[in-house]
Amino acid sequence: MATKIRLQRHGKKGRPFYHVVVADSRAPRDGKFIERIGSYNPNTNPATIVLDFEKALDWMNKGAQPTDTARAILSYKGVLYKKHLQGGVKKGAFDEAAAEAKFTAWTDAQEARISGKKDGLAQTKADVKKAALAAEAKKKEEKAAALAAKNAPVAEETAAEETEAPASEETEG
Repeated sequence: MATKIRLQRHGKKGRPFYHVVVADSRAPRDGKFIERIGSYNPNTNPATIVLDFEKALDWMNKGAQPTDTARAILSYKGVLYKKHLQGGVKKGAFDEAAAEAKFTAWTDAQEARISGKKDGLAQTKADVKKAALAAEAKKKEEKAAALAAKNAPVAEETAAEETEAPASEETEG
């Protein structure tokens, strides 16, 4: 039986949520599956991926073929790299300790890249909020200036009328 690691769609229209499953290649997309090994939520930024690393690696070693999107997810989480390193150990290219050291270094770099992206997104969001507040303050100042300009001529007219009224009374008397 040929097995595939693929995505099973769930969620509302326009708001997809996927389960990462191992299924028989002949089964329908959202149909019967052998085992659920994780989930993928593309609605968040960055996308949320929860994956049982050991189960995914075990299925890859058993010969399960990932679909294109599932391959990208497995690569992002490091399952494909770990399988590659295990192949190098089997061939004798390096020992198990070297493979673990390489995988740990890759994992640290990946986590740094992810945290850098999250920090960048948070910084961008803060900058946008700061710019919006500055624009709002500027607009508020402009409205206040326009209101002051509108009210200032009225005050000058009333002052001019007051000065004219006593002068007209003196001429009558």
